[in-house]
Amino acid sequence: MKRISRGIVRYGAWPGLLISSCAILAFGFSIDREVLFFNFSYAWIVAWLLLLERRLPYKSAWRVADGQTRADLSHTLLNKGLVQLLLVQLIALGLFGNNNHSMVSQLPLTYQVAIGLIISEIGLYGAHRLAHEWSLLWRCHAVHHSVQRLWLVNTGRFHFIDSLASVAASVPFFLLSGISMDAIVWVSAITAYIGILTHCNVDVECGPLNYVFNTPNLHRWHHSTERTEGDRNYGENLMIWDLILGTFLYKKGSHIERIGIGDKMPERFVDQLALPFRWHHYQDSKSALSDA
Repeated sequence: MKRISRGIVRYGAWPGLLISSCAILAFGFSIDREVLFFNFSYAWIVAWLLLLERRLPYKSAWRVADGQTRADLSHTLLNKGLVQLLLVQLIALGLFGNNNHSMVSQLPLTYQVAIGLIISEIGLYGAHRLAHEWSLLWRCHAVHHSVQRLWLVNTGRFHFIDSLASVAASVPFFLLSGISMDAIVWVSAITAYIGILTHCNVDVECGPLNYVFNTPNLHRWHHSTERTEGDRNYGENLMIWDLILGTFLYKKGSHIERIGIGDKMPERFVDQLALPFRWHHYQDSKSALSDA
């Protein structure tokens, strides 16, 4: 019976949390309180993942403190958070968003959200792939990839330049898609849900969903120390462009051994912020060797 219950959780947790969070947000829309209920829905996911990471971890070793929790939270709140706040302010000022009069904006909301996810993924995929292939951007993106474990807290561990690049790459596609503001809110919310679910240290199996969405089964390989594995699965929400462009990787039944980067990364948050601007100096310095 215990094995059956574990199997239900393994296969049901990822889609169950995504669907239930969307249901909470949908209720918020129905009573014109979408921002409040988005916060409720995100807290719902966080609460369940905190429990599941304790009860059903993918790797028990990833539950051991790595000394980076403060840096993880600082990046999330001061980098990723401020960039998201900037985006919200632009929307509030009417500087970003559609006027809801395009042909696409007249489609049913479900269709608009699907279009928004697919179109915005072009920019997100491109920015993510470029961050791996262009050394100047990698110096920023390496902050995210330097983690030695994946868990919900380091979901938002991004250098502010990395976050800005991702937003700048996706916003034009939002505008070109012609979807309504409600659809933009939905796409943004789904991106937040999938982001934290993707990084969780929970032993889930997503099966056929791996060929549609970005899942923990795929994203763990993206964090591999092996470049042939790490330079794969660039999709933020959907895997459509990875499948089309040949960067999709799914090792069914296999388990990742090591994640991280070959480059050196300082321990402190402020030093991680400064790293892209003194990359070569730090990589060659004695302090980098002592941190290794």
